[in-house]
Amino acid sequence: MTSSDDTPDLRSAYALQTPDDSKALYRSWAATYDATFADAMGYAAPTRIAALFDSRWQGGGYILDVGCGTGLVAKALTARPVDGLDISAEMLAVAAGKDIYGRLIEGDLTARLKIPDQTYSGLISAGTFTHGHVGPEALDELTRIAAPGALFVFGINAEVFRELDFGAKLAALEGAEKISDVELVEGRIYEDGAEHTTADDRFLAAVFRKPT
Repeated sequence: MTSSDDTPDLRSAYALQTPDDSKALYRSWAATYDATFADAMGYAAPTRIAALFDSRWQGGGYILDVGCGTGLVAKALTARPVDGLDISAEMLAVAAGKDIYGRLIEGDLTARLKIPDQTYSGLISAGTFTHGHVGPEALDELTRIAAPGALFVFGINAEVFRELDFGAKLAALEGAEKISDVELVEGRIYEDGAEHTTADDRFLAAVFRKPT
């Protein structure tokens, strides 16, 4: 699904409805995504989420970049080693060319991932929990693959956070003792001074741990 002129863009990304829609869009957008979206629009969320993760990371174990796309988050991360997960084989191919991941995994966050329980000591995401993409139900699967004590830093579009009630899901997981120490950190998705219709959009970074 793309915009009316068949050019992939943010509007078409926000209109996605199914995993197959996502695969189709990012198949056509992968080769130009960095230039036509990240660079052109001043997309700063990956760098800001990476800095927040780095500030909390204590080292030890592997990190998973959830919805890694072309590798913008991992490129900004100091913490290593990091694997990447994405639904789009074409986006993963672009990420592979940057030589920043140990392993790249094609997977759908709305289904069970082909990743064993308690695999990752850190999980990070920017741009995946947004309009037309993935909702709070994915947190169950992501906590499954997290090791005890794992650090999570997930950037969630602030409007989507409210619309899909991520707060209730985080509270339920914390009440069930599946996560702990939940903190929300607000930030700008785009660079200061960006000038386009979504320039003022914000994220809420959900920072939490898996209990030991």
